[in-house]
Amino acid sequence: MKTFCFKLYKSERYHKLHKQINAAGLIYNHCIALHKRYYQIFKKYLKKNKLQKHLVRLKKLPKFNFLLEIGSQAVQEITDRIDKAFQLFFRNVNRKIRSSPPNLMCND
Repeated sequence: MKTFCFKLYKSERYHKLHKQINAAGLIYNHCIALHKRYYQIFKKYLKKNKLQKHLVRLKKLPKFNFLLEIGSQAVQEITDRIDKAFQLFFRNVNRKIRSSPPNLMCND
């Protein structure tokens, strides 16, 4: 598998792209935090559909209007990736394999 690394310089040309990337990072971090909180309270796995419904409700609040800048397909992809990561984590926990849960992203 090949990977490419690109550097985006801050300019007016990429202003909207930077806002979308930041919004995606905030959504990712929020979802990870929700998963951890949900597991601490209920000792259960948070399903992807509940997470997506929660994000739709958040988009309607004026405090979270920056979430409207990112498309619904991107939000679904973020929740899919988080769901797969937590499924793998809980599968390993049930098999007594040592692994760590997904972590928060760092924002540069």
